[in-house]
Amino acid sequence: MVDKADPAGNGGDHDHESWADLIERSQRLTAQIRERQATEDGFSVPDPGIIGRLMAEVNSHLAADPARLQEAQARLQADYARLADMMSRRLKGEAVEPVAEPAPDDRRFKDPAWSENPVFDGIKQFYLLTSRWLVGLVDGLDNLNPKTRHKAAFYTRQFVNAMAPTNFWTTNPKVLRATVESGGENLRRGFHNFLDDLERGHGHLRISLTRPDAFRLGESLAITPGKVVFENDLMQLIQYAPTTPTVHRRPLLIVPPWINKFYVLDLQPRNSFIRWAVDQGHTVFVVSWVNPNKALAHKRFDDYMAEGPLTALDAIEKATSESSVNAIGYCIGGTLLACTLAHMAAVGDTRVASATFFTTLVDFAEPGELGVFIDEDEIALLETHMQERGFLEGAHMAQVFNMLRENDLIWSYVVNNYLMGHEPPPFDILYWNADSTRMPAMMHSVYLRQMYLENRLVRPGAAHLAGTDIDLRRITVPTYILATRDDHIAPWRSTYAAVRHYGGRKTFVLAGSGHIAGVINPLVANKYGYWTAARHPKDPDAWLDGAHHHDGSWWPHWAGWSGKRGGGRVPARSPGDGALTPIEDAPGRYVKMKADG
Repeated sequence: MVDKADPAGNGGDHDHESWADLIERSQRLTAQIRERQATEDGFSVPDPGIIGRLMAEVNSHLAADPARLQEAQARLQADYARLADMMSRRLKGEAVEPVAEPAPDDRRFKDPAWSENPVFDGIKQFYLLTSRWLVGLVDGLDNLNPKTRHKAAFYTRQFVNAMAPTNFWTTNPKVLRATVESGGENLRRGFHNFLDDLERGHGHLRISLTRPDAFRLGESLAITPGKVVFENDLMQLIQYAPTTPTVHRRPLLIVPPWINKFYVLDLQPRNSFIRWAVDQGHTVFVVSWVNPNKALAHKRFDDYMAEGPLTALDAIEKATSESSVNAIGYCIGGTLLACTLAHMAAVGDTRVASATFFTTLVDFAEPGELGVFIDEDEIALLETHMQERGFLEGAHMAQVFNMLRENDLIWSYVVNNYLMGHEPPPFDILYWNADSTRMPAMMHSVYLRQMYLENRLVRPGAAHLAGTDIDLRRITVPTYILATRDDHIAPWRSTYAAVRHYGGRKTFVLAGSGHIAGVINPLVANKYGYWTAARHPKDPDAWLDGAHHHDGSWWPHWAGWSGKRGGGRVPARSPGDGALTPIEDAPGRYVKMKADG
């Protein structure tokens, strides 16, 4: 039933809570937050102390070159003067060209009032001039350490995007119209949403990107039929039911990241990579990682390798009587797969016949914007925080990833949820994005230090896992390396570096879009496209210059590549046909475990 006071159907139950009720509720919540803060260690991402010291260093470098600062300030004053002249002429009815315009892909200023109304147009242009000046000022600090300048530029961008006039109800024309038309109901509903998000985050604001009840695992998401056929402390192994009379002889093992949950590969039937792979005749097995608690704090990267893909290979042989598989690793799951393959090569284990890597870093020399959060100071704070709890709360990881796309994943929802008073629409990928997981303390520390900070994987023998020195050159199986062009987590040029480190025959494919949408790109969408090339020069841009663009999804290209390595066809096999007795229906218990923090 749609509430009469809320024609859009956005939270009709909000009418039961008056402003007085909301204020009383906020006071209770504030008291609870203060009590909780007294027992917490104050850890947050980002850390205010680190940012403060960083900006103090930036200010010191600016002060060391006063002439350059004065020149920059003079340019800004000149721009302000041009803007004032333009606004004056426009108010007189003259047709004038704007001094500053938003980027074509900047959706914040799409409302017509930002251009048609002189006042809002002036506010917009004043903001654009000021924000671009500030960003340029930091970017131009050539005398600053490059890593420090990169961090300073990142946090400067966070600041200027937070201060956008679109984020305040008094300077957002769309919000002002809604406020007048509804008599302030949008702000009351927004305050209700704000308090809901604070309560859901136990005193930490967790902005809802989609409705928490929009989907249910096993009912509307992750519904590809299958069974959990094996489990241990760290993972459940799911085997999916066949949809074809015959299948490739070699099973397909998928190793997803444990930073998020596996069902990004099995969202809904129309965009499920797992369902599509089953339909291509693969016997698909997927590792579903547990959402770890303090009891698993001691688990290391070695344990994830031994109890994850290596144990999964043993289980798959029992389930299918096949000792040779093809494997896929996604993101950090791909990093784990690469380590596993190097370890297997060192001990003479040949059970993996080919490997596919989705948006996977093994060379962390240029990790992109995630590198902002990874240095000695950041990791030391993180380790101190995890030492007491035994894990890193999922909310902290979610905050990091959301900050990489702050306008899309933070500020647009601040406007929608809190200023407009709407509930966010149901969106499967964002539901998955909000379903965060914890990180065991020992594993996360080793991963950040040895890989991100010290970049050991690309130095043969520098990384030592499960009793072997890791040398990626020992990986001689055919590899399919997929990167995505707009990836903000695993930049494609850094992903491309893997072609220099793996042995064997390599196929590099660059897909359009980003870390998630570029991978989850079903045929029916007919979006983005992808690039391929026969040669792999050292320079990734040289590869792109010689690459051929193809329309649509890269999935059929991979199907052709993997099909050639399927080992022939055999009758389809179902969960329970072999030596493993099914434990429960997919998607299993582990993926349904929620992270409270």
